[in-house]
Amino acid sequence: MQGVSKGTWGKIRGTIDVVSTKGKLSRWYQTLTVINGLEPKFLKFTDEQIRKEGLSLRHRARSGEPLARILPEAFALVREAARRTKGMRHYDVQLLGGIAIFHRSIVEMQTGEGKTLTATAPMFLYALAGRGAILATVNDYLAKRDADLMAPVYRAVGMDVGVIQSQMQTPERAKAYACDITYGTANEFGFDFLRDRLLLRKIKEGQNDLIGAMLNQGMNLSGGGDKPVQRDPFFALVDEADSILIDEARTPLIISAVPGEAEKIEVATYCWCAEHALDFEQDDDYEWDEEKKSVELTRKGRAKVRMIEKPPILDSVGMFDLYTFTERAIKVQREFHLDRQYVVRDNEIVIVDEFTGRLSEGRKWRDGIHQAIEAKEGLEVTVATGQAARITIQDFFLRFENVAGMTGTAAASRQELKKIYQCNFVPIPTNKPPRRIQLPTQVYGNSDAKYRAIVNEIADLNATGRPVLIGTRSIDKSLILARLLDEKNIDYQILNAYHVEEEAEIVAKAGQRGKVTVSTNMAGRGTDIRLSPEVEELGGLHVICTEMHESARIDRQLIGRCGRQGDPGSFRQYLSLDDELLLTGFGPKKSERLKKRGEETVQRFDSLASTFRRAQRKVERKHFRQRKALMYFEKQRKKLQREMGQDPYLDSTN
Repeated sequence: MQGVSKGTWGKIRGTIDVVSTKGKLSRWYQTLTVINGLEPKFLKFTDEQIRKEGLSLRHRARSGEPLARILPEAFALVREAARRTKGMRHYDVQLLGGIAIFHRSIVEMQTGEGKTLTATAPMFLYALAGRGAILATVNDYLAKRDADLMAPVYRAVGMDVGVIQSQMQTPERAKAYACDITYGTANEFGFDFLRDRLLLRKIKEGQNDLIGAMLNQGMNLSGGGDKPVQRDPFFALVDEADSILIDEARTPLIISAVPGEAEKIEVATYCWCAEHALDFEQDDDYEWDEEKKSVELTRKGRAKVRMIEKPPILDSVGMFDLYTFTERAIKVQREFHLDRQYVVRDNEIVIVDEFTGRLSEGRKWRDGIHQAIEAKEGLEVTVATGQAARITIQDFFLRFENVAGMTGTAAASRQELKKIYQCNFVPIPTNKPPRRIQLPTQVYGNSDAKYRAIVNEIADLNATGRPVLIGTRSIDKSLILARLLDEKNIDYQILNAYHVEEEAEIVAKAGQRGKVTVSTNMAGRGTDIRLSPEVEELGGLHVICTEMHESARIDRQLIGRCGRQGDPGSFRQYLSLDDELLLTGFGPKKSERLKKRGEETVQRFDSLASTFRRAQRKVERKHFRQRKALMYFEKQRKKLQREMGQDPYLDSTN
């Protein structure tokens, strides 16, 4: 225990060489050795002495002692607290990950390697400064799960822990932010920042009824809403960093302004356009741009808009506006589908996050898309309002003095993370050698043939008792597989955005003998599927990927559900020539040729697997360009507003 084992240090040295100088390698080696050398000392401490030591470190940090000097004692103390309270002792590689996080790095740890435990050491160390430390993850479920799981560790060393949940009222939020350590989602942290910003302006300008109405929108501010809830941005650790800092970077968080008087006319326009959107035909009435995902009415299409009978309430709507609303309604009919991009719950449209498969509470599509979907589904159309305050996920985290991240899949985005967030990329070796087996990819001519092959493989594996996890891109596709499994009389569990309440129970059983679990991307991040002992002898969990995603990182997350912590496991990808990725990556002409090639045939096209990977890379590059453009736009917008003496996060017109 006194030092780092030769094998472990060999793995560490080979890992860090890619980002570190020789001097930094030497310092990290020495730090790890010092931490291990302190372990015998803390083993002898009573629980009360452990707590007092934590309070002593707090006093030293707040008296001005550099956190880097306190790091070895802090990490060794947290390791001992975790061993006592949770029976979980940090591995050397987990402490290495914690050291890298302290030094503002994005650490890549393979799925199942214990990121939740790794986070405790740097979170405790930064919290010692007394300025607050937040851990941002992708959804409420993971935030609460991780906070509850690690709370005993933090309490043992004298720290209190808060967690932010989407339905919390302001007094509860203020209490959570006042804790030493706060868990929550990136979205909730961002929205709270905007509400605080609006509140500060309200205080500065006096009691302004308009701003007050905005602040009360969707949140009861009574009983403690007279001052900001968040502290100044000091340290943020981003879990699933590639998802939040890259995939979600383009997502603006917006607090809407109060609607105007033209509400009824606007609602009527959305409804009229939704009613007639299917009357328009591609290439005849409108042109569709696959690259831009945009609709443009032709001369004939515009004439049709003018000719269709309209209710009197639309008499005041300009014809150009009617063209725009009609194009939007057609786009929604083509691109936005129930049980794929959204679900209807309690008569409201709720977005399904493409990257996580989870419901995105409180988010709405911009530019009238959300209202057009409401009209399409026959729901009450909410008013398309202006914005009172906005910030992107990317911009929110750039405000922190110290930001770091953890993920299982960031290697492909290391340059982007370095350039934007000034974070090094550090891949952490696994604690045990991986035993995950990749089976040959199978490519079918069409989806029907692909799904039949998938069900046959499930049936074969199920007969042996091996558990199987099947990943799908959307809710509707998970339901297609569920129906086919019903026909085969195969028992299964389904995990999608409609089954959030049962998620923990479904995941807990997914590694047991004979279990079949059909899931959207909900099973791809943050879930730890543990195998029952007899399953290990059968070969472990088998993962079936039914389609490639637009990002290879999402595929890797799903694959990472098997073969965790040295467990056995295997995976296979199933593809078909009518998969959405080919259309998105290559456009309509080439994808249509491939689709026709696969129609009405039982032939396999396994040699075309590389074609799918090329399409995936094209989409990834396109998304990267879009993120760069967003970053430039946001930078220019903020610069202009600052030059005008305005708050760059607030709308100056309100």
